[in-house]
Amino acid sequence: MTSPLPSQPASQPASQSSSPLAAQPASPDETSAAGPRPLRLPSADRLLSPHTGLTRAHWEAAADGLLDAAWQWATPGSALLDLPGRPSASGVRSDGLEGYARTFLAAAFRVAGAGGKDPYGWLDRYADGLAAGTRTPGRDDTESWPVIQDHTVFGQPMVESASVAIGLRLTRPWLWDRLDAGVRDRTEEWLRGALRHTPAPNNWYLFPYTVAAFLESVGRGDAETARAKERALELLEGWYRGQGWYSDGDGRAFDHYNGWALHLYPVLDAHLSGDAGLSARYGARLREHLEGFSLLFGGDGAPVHFGRSLTYRFAAGSAVALGAVTGHTPLPPGTSRRLISGALGYFLDRGATGTDGLLSLGWHGPHDATLQSYSGPASPYWASKAFVSLLAPADHPLWTATEEPAPSEGPDRVLALPAPGLLVQSTRADGIVRLHNHGSDHLRPHEGESGSEGDDPLYHRHAYSTVTGPTARENAADNHLAVTLAGVRSSRRAIRPLGAGHGDGWGWAASWHRPVFASGAPMVPGLRVESVTVVRGRHELRVHRVLGAPAGARVEHTGWATGTDGALRSELLGVYGWQTRDAVRAPQGTAFTRWAVVPRLGADTAGTSVLVSLATLTADPDAAPLTAVLTGVRVDEDGAGVEAVWADDGSTTRIAFGPMDVRHGPGGQGAPETR
Repeated sequence: MTSPLPSQPASQPASQSSSPLAAQPASPDETSAAGPRPLRLPSADRLLSPHTGLTRAHWEAAADGLLDAAWQWATPGSALLDLPGRPSASGVRSDGLEGYARTFLAAAFRVAGAGGKDPYGWLDRYADGLAAGTRTPGRDDTESWPVIQDHTVFGQPMVESASVAIGLRLTRPWLWDRLDAGVRDRTEEWLRGALRHTPAPNNWYLFPYTVAAFLESVGRGDAETARAKERALELLEGWYRGQGWYSDGDGRAFDHYNGWALHLYPVLDAHLSGDAGLSARYGARLREHLEGFSLLFGGDGAPVHFGRSLTYRFAAGSAVALGAVTGHTPLPPGTSRRLISGALGYFLDRGATGTDGLLSLGWHGPHDATLQSYSGPASPYWASKAFVSLLAPADHPLWTATEEPAPSEGPDRVLALPAPGLLVQSTRADGIVRLHNHGSDHLRPHEGESGSEGDDPLYHRHAYSTVTGPTARENAADNHLAVTLAGVRSSRRAIRPLGAGHGDGWGWAASWHRPVFASGAPMVPGLRVESVTVVRGRHELRVHRVLGAPAGARVEHTGWATGTDGALRSELLGVYGWQTRDAVRAPQGTAFTRWAVVPRLGADTAGTSVLVSLATLTADPDAAPLTAVLTGVRVDEDGAGVEAVWADDGSTTRIAFGPMDVRHGPGGQGAPETR
């Protein structure tokens, strides 16, 4: 196919050039017709990067290898990358566009970060695809892109329009400016579909924003682009809840979309446009976000397993990388590189790419429970956002500074985030980060609380970590408090935060919810559960107050779901109010283990009851048993308060319900923390 670009200089290979891995040795079976070679990286550099061994050269090689593998599945005209695997709910044509757009992100960061050097001719391929895909949008043929419509009408192309727009903006001198005028006009018309249709009521509004920003950057702005940008920023202000956290829409959805969408798009636009006002406003929020978010990566590099779209994997590091690129970060450059390279290496070392070099749908390897209905074969390539790191040139401190430890590799940390209602707990001995959820539920305002689908494992559990995943919806729920009536267990859906705070070496978060039942009456009048988590070191004091329970009710509480390999210990000990203790199996396992065991406590209840337990998740082989953690627990006769005495130093934690107040100190005299 004739490229819409003028002839390339001799130093720029055409799109038919040899594999970017061709210069590296390969065995005969790796160069067979069966497919591309597996991803290969340079040798580790333990002097510059003592923690991960990865440098900028590794990031470039990773981008090239991922692109090489994906392009084996391109259509003849290069407009669609039809990767193998289950199709998404949007259909195979949309999936093919997704393959083109999301890999274009990686290629654009790769080439722009190298100052336009494109040794493997990636931009020729994307130029060809742009010309073919926009020639007759909507036509059912080999190459045509689907048109952009409302989010309710197979709206996925709107998502991909933002990636196309960023790719074109980053590579403007080497791609857009050299396209035929007709291709530019067709591309603009296709992109404008994002401005003329309704996004989903969440981060999707940043997709037309990004398209509009690109069109304005190439002199094609007008009232339509201005409206798209104004609307997105107006909504973004309403979603900002403080401490660097946005809700993903009008409800309370706090997850990785904060980093790889809600911060990334406006901050990147401000950086590329040089808009000092936007940069100051949104950059300051990114900086504050990274103060807490940087703690959500384990000592092994894993991001916390929490929220939807986790198949995007190392995209979790994109906000960290963007902060380093733009200067809007509280982190030293060596720490930033430790976090992003740790996440990249974590997944590449654990089978995120198979023998075909493609990113699979899952977490480590393929894992169906990690996915959503919108996940398609190319969905994992939103991981390309992490390659925003390559916008930092080779002499940038992000790449030249010696790696420093991640925040989770320092002293034990406890961090309360009252704005999203989250409590972060990390322990140096095992490198595990735990996230206690008392504020994020992913329910939109119009949805209400009831629903036959029950809880969402990715949002409604009480706790998540960097080494465990939630059990599948059909299995016993981990880290869950359920009221059982007539054999039906309740779900936790709308989560109402009651406060959070931290002091020296300890912290707390609290919330309440109405138990929801999947069959029978969806709710019981007056039934309410108030939950408090207090953490010290690796220990979790979990206190639940159940109010308005009818006769015949039973309460069950579960802990962390782990496998049986012995590397992790999950314990749950009832210290007040609980009557039974056992364990249940989760045959579908988690993203970390093929099947799992979940510790469980149980008790009959009626009216008001207070239940206290201790939980722990640890990989420390020298960890003491939970029976030695507390010397006593006292519950007020009216159930209005709980006092626990810790064995290590005799300090006391005092929890008061209504209004919620948590104090910790010698004899319970500690000052109340911020709520």
